[in-house]
Amino acid sequence: MIMGDTCTRGCSFCAVKTSRKPPPLDAEEPNKVAEAVTSWGLDYVVLTSVDRDDLVDQGAGHFRKVVQRLKELSGVGAGETENDNGNGEKKEKKKAIIVEALTPDFCGELDLVTQVATSGLDVYAHNIETVERLTPRVRDRRAGYQQSLNVLGHVKQVNPNVLTKTSIMLGLGETDEEIRTTMQELRENDVDVVTFGQYLQPSRRHLPVKEYVTPEKFEEWRVEAEERFGFKYCASGPLVRSSYKAGEFFLKNMVREKKREREEAAASAAAVV
Repeated sequence: MIMGDTCTRGCSFCAVKTSRKPPPLDAEEPNKVAEAVTSWGLDYVVLTSVDRDDLVDQGAGHFRKVVQRLKELSGVGAGETENDNGNGEKKEKKKAIIVEALTPDFCGELDLVTQVATSGLDVYAHNIETVERLTPRVRDRRAGYQQSLNVLGHVKQVNPNVLTKTSIMLGLGETDEEIRTTMQELRENDVDVVTFGQYLQPSRRHLPVKEYVTPEKFEEWRVEAEERFGFKYCASGPLVRSSYKAGEFFLKNMVREKKREREEAAASAAAVV
């Protein structure tokens, strides 16, 4: 999580601490994050952040710098590079890191969304969290259901090659038809991946759980998301969260396949010329 540990919003489902004026950003964070993540040898990383409505650009420029610096240090793109073992005999392939950014809504200011969407990331995630009827109760007043849809739709307009992803919490009192309407509207905005997880109450002062959804029902939502609504992938289960390790393998393959397709198309175009 970047941009500090204090959020400027107060969503009623979230336990992250809040303040109207959090501490200033660390200018060295892009380097620190990139160096740390690169040293861990990961091939997939999820960057997320608190909301920073107190900043002029709400942190979009900072988010962009973190992604770009991470790509610089780890090797740009999501392809593969060959590394000599030192004696010139055998080479092993090293896969460049894939970056997923789970972002705020930047108050719906689409120029700020563009900054992050065109930063070189591979997966752009923004959580719609719940159905439209429950949004005013569940999320901070500065968030909005349509605002989140606009963010997700805009990402694909400025970067058609990126995968888009969102997450929905169940157990807040939503109906089946409201969930289906939400999925339909997400697909109308070309969202590729959706996850469903069980809402859990962080403390007594947060929203209560209305329902504990069964594993069988979660599986039904997974099937419906993929087969009826056409999401490329859906992770769905009581313990699933927006950044869910079980989905990383699938997303890594999708990102790399999309890159191969672009490279093959470019090579074919060049051959024709």
